[in-house]
Amino acid sequence: MHCPQCGQPQAPEVVRFCSRCGFPLDGVIQLLSTGGVLPVYQPDEGVPQISPRRRGVKQGGILFLTGVLLVPILGVLASFVPGSNFLELLVILAALICFLGGPLRMLYAALFEEGAPRRFRAITSYASPPVPLHGGAPVQNVLPAPTGQPVARSPRVQTAEFVRPPSVTEGTTRLLDKDDPHNRS
Repeated sequence: MHCPQCGQPQAPEVVRFCSRCGFPLDGVIQLLSTGGVLPVYQPDEGVPQISPRRRGVKQGGILFLTGVLLVPILGVLASFVPGSNFLELLVILAALICFLGGPLRMLYAALFEEGAPRRFRAITSYASPPVPLHGGAPVQNVLPAPTGQPVARSPRVQTAEFVRPPSVTEGTTRLLDKDDPHNRS
């Protein structure tokens, strides 16, 4: 198989991107494996069902938010009716059920209930296009031969061969030497 963008030959294994230009090859592999026919994907039929884990977390959240509304309303009602132990007991019971039960239901659902099934997209390995059965000539490759030339590698530079440049202070130090014929005046 050759890259449709740059013509670089690719390994026949599962290749996701062209090694030269980076062109994504997933769709090309699927197109070649089906003989040039684009696959048709059918949507899932029916209403998507909510997972038990998500349903449990949702129930716990609704129970907690119900407590946020219900407990203050019952507390206000209990304060208007003097001597009503029943309403005070109902406020305490509602607070325990909602504020303790809601988060516990969410925790139980998150830890122990089954989540939504994971959908994995299978990457199939490259298969050669099918040969037509009608007895005609086999299908030829429709991609042109690669036109790119391989890149020639230059030899590595030996850094030990570099000559160290002279120091900036060498010229000024030489001026202090009295035996040097250039310094006599």
